[in-house]
Amino acid sequence: MTNRFRALPLARRLSLLVAALPLMAGAALAAEVNLYTTREPKLVEPLLAAFTQDTGVKVNTVFVKDGLLERVRAEGAQSPADVLMTVDIGNLLDLVDGGVTQPVDSATLKAAIPDNLRAADGQWFTLSLRDRVAYVAKDLDLQTFHYEDLADPRWKGKVCIRSGQHPYNTALIAAMIAHDGAEATEQWLRGVKANLARPAAGGDRDVARDILGGICDIGIANAYYVGHMKNAAEGSDARRWGDAIRVIRPTFKNAAGTHVNISGAAVARHAPHRAEAVQLLEYLVSDKAQSLYAQANYEYPVKAGVTLDPVVASFGPLQVDALPLTEIARHRKQASELVDRTGLNQ
Repeated sequence: MTNRFRALPLARRLSLLVAALPLMAGAALAAEVNLYTTREPKLVEPLLAAFTQDTGVKVNTVFVKDGLLERVRAEGAQSPADVLMTVDIGNLLDLVDGGVTQPVDSATLKAAIPDNLRAADGQWFTLSLRDRVAYVAKDLDLQTFHYEDLADPRWKGKVCIRSGQHPYNTALIAAMIAHDGAEATEQWLRGVKANLARPAAGGDRDVARDILGGICDIGIANAYYVGHMKNAAEGSDARRWGDAIRVIRPTFKNAAGTHVNISGAAVARHAPHRAEAVQLLEYLVSDKAQSLYAQANYEYPVKAGVTLDPVVASFGPLQVDALPLTEIARHRKQASELVDRTGLNQ
């Protein structure tokens, strides 16, 4: 406080402080942002802590396991949500189609995120990439792989995957439809089913586990799980699973890049702290935040030139399939129907 303020009579000082309270409260309210997310807390909390430390903006996080769209819709115009964060392009587009997002025009976001990994109208943005790769038994003599090869008879009884109805696989199948057509994709799924060593079930880590156990030689799963497994404690199950495999980044036969799904976010339609919401998204594509995605989560940064975790770097450079994510999402329903028609999960 200034000497001039201290020199005022006590009653006058108190009246000035009372008058200033609404402004002080408004300033405090402005320095926060409300995040609704389906992501696991441990994966996003380091990023949010860094944002608060660097900007002074507090993040109030609501972890929503299921029903994010339904919750925000139910809250309506009174929703406190500023940022909606989730995984899978389908989930992001569901939020857009559900009318709970708003467009953002940010030069920072446009510069950091390639065109095919964000909405043209600014309704959603990719924050990190999850490449769908081949887990291969470490001693298997195989250097290159196409997704279509998973149906090759040479792999009969040697393939492990999780459920075909899981969003990770539905998105991959949708991408196959976009590249090769529905008829070819249906035949591919029948070939994959014929090659399965066990029912399509479990999780991505289970593919590595079953390769270690000799149940299968190859499978399709997300690359970032390998970072977690190979960096796990010595002697742990996860470390043994990770050490049993190599990673090959497949491509489609008629395309140069590897299929990726994403984690991403949008600004909520009725965001009470819109400026801070945009600030958070811009921070999450900064070099520092993208490095945290790469070093702590083992996800691939959406921004070019960010230092990778050594395990992820050992997979080699990632060339992303240029197919727009919106095109993949357009075929999700058809992909799900093909899974049922071919009996992949049976």
